[in-house]
Order: sequence, then C-alpha cells, then structure tokens
Amino acid sequence: MQLHSTAYRRPDQLPDGPVLVAGGGNTGLQIAEELSRTHEVHLSIGSRQTPLPQRIAGRDLFRYLDALGVMRVTVDSRLGQRLRYRDTLIGSSSRVARERHGIGLRARTVDAEGAEVVFADGSRLAPAAVIWATGFAVDHSFVHVPVFDDGARLMHHRGVTCAPGLYFLGLTSQHTRGSALLGWVKDDADFIAQRIAELADRPGNPAAVAAQPVVR
Repeated sequence: MQLHSTAYRRPDQLPDGPVLVAGGGNTGLQIAEELSRTHEVHLSIGSRQTPLPQRIAGRDLFRYLDALGVMRVTVDSRLGQRLRYRDTLIGSSSRVARERHGIGLRARTVDAEGAEVVFADGSRLAPAAVIWATGFAVDHSFVHVPVFDDGARLMHHRGVTCAPGLYFLGLTSQHTRGSALLGWVKDDADFIAQRIAELADRPGNPAAVAAQPVVR
C-alpha cells in the first residue's frame, strides 16, 4: 500500500506490518510518531534539518522569532539569503523519534525492487505500507501569462507581476521568511491590496474593471 502524506488521516488506514515513512521533514516525523503507537515504523531521511523546540519557557517558538524580527527578514537581505534554503524541524527530531518512539531511522530511499525498498546505504526493507511525505513541487502550468523566465521561475516583486491585475500570494519566501505562513501572510496581502487599489484608481486603465478589490 502506498499513499502520499496528503491522503493520510489515521493509523487504521494502514495494514498490519512495518510502515515506511519516506521524508524526514515536519510532516514525515509527525506522521511517523503517531503511527509508532500502533505499527513498527521506519523513517527514511534524505537530508538532515535543524531541530527546534516548539515551546521555550512555556511560550511558542514563533513568538520569539517574531519578537526578534526573524519572520520579517526580507529574502534579499544578507540574513534572508542565508535562511532562505534552511528548513527546520519544529517540535520534533530524529533523535527523539528513535529514542522516545522507537522509530527505525533509515537512509534516503533510492530504489525499489519487487516488494523491497532500497536505501542509500544499501540496506533494504519490505514494508506493508509506504507513506510518501516528500513535500510538493511548485506548478504554475495553469497560468498562461508571460510572467516566467526561461527557467519557468515566476518573475515578481512581492507577488506583483508585470501583467496588470495578476498577483500571487502565499509563496515560500515571497518577501519574508513568514510569507507562506498564516501568521505573517497578512503583510504581503496588505501590500498586494494596495497595488490592486492603485491599479483600480488609474483612469482609462482597461484592467481597472477587473481589479476592483473586495477586501474583508
């Protein structure tokens, strides 16, 4: 049995026997820890991420990050460039997964032969089920407007494209570290709402009719 993490809901979805969770990010670790109560679980980790506690001195980690200004560091700043591709584990770690939950840690999944999964270190496992917690790829193929470069990367400034009336919101590192998170996406939303209003106010602009915002 194989399913992506988006289709996982609860442990009783899975058959008895060993379960392989492929992907050592936040989602993979959280699913593996939940499954460890009812199944033998193995976690395949491709690259290690820095673990951080969910709570410090009784307060949520993001409260400290916000107070320090980390969540609003812009992506084009020196610090923003350093942080841009550094993912972190919040409230979980591979060490805790192994020691507290009895989860078997495996190297990167590289192949499958018959019923066996092959790992980068040459070891193998024949799981009863595999959960692919491998994340998502960006796909803008539904946007048929020339706002992409030769590498199919979106060209924008804080979500504003060169096509009047076309905006993007919630992109990872759209403007700050928090752009894709619910607690901080409002900053980019405010910026885009202002651009929409400016476009709507331009006299004679044919895009103005389509740009009338409804902001709640």
